Amino acid sequence: MNKSELIDALSQEINVPLREADSITNTILDSMTGALAAGDSIEIRGFGSFVVKEYGSYHGRNPKTGQKIKVPPKKLPFFKVGKELREKVNRK
Repeated sequence: MNKSELIDALSQEINVPLREADSITNTILDSMTGALAAGDSIEIRGFGSFVVKEYGSYHGRNPKTGQKIKVPPKKLPFFKVGKELREKVNRK
């Protein structure tokens, strides 16, 4: 499922115009993105949780040249699936 399919499903489920469903979806996704960018975590009971993991710098290798390079520290979003979602996926 992609974003436009999600918007279509939301529009049909709650019987609102596509423009309004698009606005609702964008508001939710923007709020989640903002929370993660601020370093907050997001927990949706029964679905899962999103956290930001911090990784330190390390020495890597350029696969083209084989030259060693220093990889800077970074932060990446991480999703941990909830119990209910995991069970529903495993039942199918």
